[in-house]
Amino acid sequence: MRIVSLLPSATEIVYALGLDASLAGVTFECDEPPAARATKAVVVGGRDTSGMTPGEIDEYVKTHLAGGGDLYTLHADALAGLAPSLILTQDLCRVCALPSGHVTDALNHLGCSADVVSLDPYSLEEVLATFRAVADAAGVPARGAELVASCRARLAAVRSAVTGRRPPRVAVVEWVDPPFTAGHWVPDLITAAGGAPVAARPGARSVETTWAALAAAQPEIVLVTPCGFHLDGAAAQAAAVVPHFPDAQVWAIDGDGLVVRPGPRLVDGVEAIAAILHPTAVPAAPSGTIRRIA
Repeated sequence: MRIVSLLPSATEIVYALGLDASLAGVTFECDEPPAARATKAVVVGGRDTSGMTPGEIDEYVKTHLAGGGDLYTLHADALAGLAPSLILTQDLCRVCALPSGHVTDALNHLGCSADVVSLDPYSLEEVLATFRAVADAAGVPARGAELVASCRARLAAVRSAVTGRRPPRVAVVEWVDPPFTAGHWVPDLITAAGGAPVAARPGARSVETTWAALAAAQPEIVLVTPCGFHLDGAAAQAAAVVPHFPDAQVWAIDGDGLVVRPGPRLVDGVEAIAAILHPTAVPAAPSGTIRRIA
């Protein structure tokens, strides 16, 4: 089995299943665990946006997509040289990773034969199902069942700890310029942590909104979890969010690590969010994962 992962969350799933020795290729964004990008062939590249503001990134993405361009580049020759037997990709978001159709076209052009599994979860339950899907495709179904069982046990522990407590109203800001609502599995994380998601789109795509619309939902707690940013980046952006919610707590969260990537660390995200919402009921979040801004 030779596995190529074309999205960071899939890389994390592969490692969580103990299949890292079979992982041959990753993307330039696969930074967890750090060994992934350091020791595996990089078969997908893209623009480094680390020096850009959220508004500049948004403008770049919209302009590029409107012109029919792609945000990611598949290094087809490198992919062919790896002779993969399993490729993990997605069709969930053109902004987040290379679409699976591009991969299939490249394989047909190169004459490569590999199973292509597209991971496209829209809810927390569907995220857990992808762990089993990857394990099944890799021929280790028992490992998938074990990983899911472990995640469910941790989620159940949080649920038990917060049961009976009043769920605070929580808004999640997935992007700040312009503001985007919480979509896909993110509202499920709030519910699992003992909160009531507001101004959210559970099981649907995150969409652009306004600060007025978010404030009208009257959140008690606002979580800033920008896609593509870890805690320091989220904290810097959260400072601009504070004036829009004078009556709410504003927290920054390691978005890439805990919230926006549909992998095993979403359970870490639930535990960290629960520590914000119900600090006397659950253990404190690990250092470097959350930060109160206001």
